[in-house]
Amino acid sequence: MIQRISVLARYFIRTVLFSLTGILYLLLTLAVWFLLFNPQQQTPDAAYYRLLIGGFGAGLAFLVTLSVAARANDAQHYPFLVRLNSRVEFVTAVLFSSLFIALIFQLLLMLLALVNGPSLTLGVLLEIPPIWLPPMLLMAVLALHASDFVTIGWSRIYVFGLLAILLFGRGLQNESLASLSTSLSRYAINQGWVEISNNLENYAHTLNQMDDNIISRLFGFVFWPFEALAEGIINGYFTANQSLAPAILLLYATVLFLLAVDLFANKDLEFTE
Repeated sequence: MIQRISVLARYFIRTVLFSLTGILYLLLTLAVWFLLFNPQQQTPDAAYYRLLIGGFGAGLAFLVTLSVAARANDAQHYPFLVRLNSRVEFVTAVLFSSLFIALIFQLLLMLLALVNGPSLTLGVLLEIPPIWLPPMLLMAVLALHASDFVTIGWSRIYVFGLLAILLFGRGLQNESLASLSTSLSRYAINQGWVEISNNLENYAHTLNQMDDNIISRLFGFVFWPFEALAEGIINGYFTANQSLAPAILLLYATVLFLLAVDLFANKDLEFTE
């Protein structure tokens, strides 16, 4: 199985790297290097270096996975699937090749940014893999769900719709919910629902008295690992809780990858010509 996956992965890597798409990603990497890590200016510090290159790698992993998935969705790959024992191998090869290509350009940017850049200690270098790789893996798996290669029916709407709801809920403030609750309380009293109106009014009063934004924290818990990584990089150290963020991101990626594999294994394949 590993041999078949590695052969497929090498095929997709060559297909993307030695194509117009690969040249565009190379130009994008060079543009990011020149704009954000101009060699004529000293890079501020190691935190800036790790944060921006890590974010670049995660974003690039999403774009590269979309490109590889689009190529894998081509009808010429039907003979490959016949030779595989499981469709899971095909999805795994797409994911591995996408991550490998993204890592090539991220490492290129990493080396270029060292020109007149920060001096990295051994400790900083050892922290880079757990900081950069989990977000890249998660974004690559999300890209699988966004592609026609894996999606089945409304699956991508469900995945990204849930993310949109969580993002919207994360932006909710106590004042907004209190105002909504007060409006509903007035409507209820007009309808003669006294008990419901009193409960809504009490809820609005409680929200106004709270200093902590519980609703926002509840919806934003899913995005906490990203905030923890950013805070740890900026502060220069990770607390005990923040050090768990990479593991949580890997857990997210694992769940989403299992979902992607299940969708691909149970769909009617209609590759594009």
